[in-house]
Amino acid sequence: MSIELDHTLVSARDRQASAALLALILDVPWAETGVGPFCPVYVNEGLTLDFDQAEGAFAVQHFCFRVSEAELDAIVGRLVAHGIAYRSTPHGAVDRQINTQHGGRIVYWSEPDGHVWEALTLSYARQR
Repeated sequence: MSIELDHTLVSARDRQASAALLALILDVPWAETGVGPFCPVYVNEGLTLDFDQAEGAFAVQHFCFRVSEAELDAIVGRLVAHGIAYRSTPHGAVDRQINTQHGGRIVYWSEPDGHVWEALTLSYARQR
């Protein structure tokens, strides 16, 4: 068996709102409750993001999802439809642009707790 990431925790001030928002943008299922105190977002058959209620300071995380061209178009459409600012760089200004510098297309957005979400059509982190 190859090693695969099964789940990870995502800190949030409002775990239900954050989970619901990501599930909406990615068009994937989620639940208000899961195992333990978490709100799971079922990214795919093998990966769950468990949103955990956090108090005080916590580290901002970066999550990247590899998607098809059609899925990226749909994600951008949902960002626009819900008035969510997006950009072409991880930490840059909101430019409502899609990055094409790495051979595919990339879009970034942040959620209210500051986590940086990325959707790309071609991984720049892996050798072709």
